[in-house]
Formats: sequence, C-alpha cells, structure tokens
Amino acid sequence: MTSTHGHHEAGYGQPTGTGERRNGFGIAALVLGIVGALLFWTAIGGIVLGLLAVIFGVLGFRRSRRGVATNGTMAIIGAVLGALALVVSSVLLAMGVAVVNSDEFKDYQDCIEHASSQSDRQDCARDFDREVDER
Repeated sequence: MTSTHGHHEAGYGQPTGTGERRNGFGIAALVLGIVGALLFWTAIGGIVLGLLAVIFGVLGFRRSRRGVATNGTMAIIGAVLGALALVVSSVLLAMGVAVVNSDEFKDYQDCIEHASSQSDRQDCARDFDREVDER
C-alpha cells in the first residue's frame, strides 16, 4: 500500500485540519466590507461591494454553522460593514438624485448656462446655496 492510499483512507469522510475547511466566503466578506465602507461615497464602492459583502458574509456564516468553515465571526463583521456601506451609499445616492431633480438645481444649471464670467458663476453658486438653505 502506498502512503498516499493509506492517508486517503485515514482521512476519508472526516475533516482533517485546515485543508478541509473553506474560509473563502468569510475572508471575501471582510475584505469587501472594509473596501465598501472605505468607498461608501461611490455607488460601486458602497452599493456593489457592500451588497457582495453581505452575500458572502451570509454564505460564510452559514458555512461556519455547518462546521465547514472556522471564521463565522469574520463573515458576520464583513456582512455588517457591507450592510452599513450599502445603506449609507444608498442614502447618499438618493439625496444626490433629489438635489439634481430639485427646482433649485435646475435654476442653478440655467444660471450657469447664461453666466458670462467667473463672477457670474460664483453668484449662481451663492444663489443656489441660499435657496437650498432656505428650504
């Protein structure tokens, strides 16, 4: 009998150390969650990476509960960071869309289009700030 064959029989059906445990989802969730949290101010960073962190975090946590992964805490932390990035980024995106669709922003764009100098453009910006503050 070769040593490879004997090793195969001894470990058959039983996890024999770290080689059998797959922690990729938990690690991916944590990395994606951290990067998503750092880039929350971008749609791709916050929304896409945050969503992926949540998905990988849930998958990693489920694997740890089944005993085929050892990093359930890492998966949860990644999912939480991803969820926070997702929520904050979504709120910022919604606020940005609301500003762009507002009457004040349309007035600002119209003012900029008709401004002939840098001074006129600065006046447009001041008027826009004042209108938003009054709102």
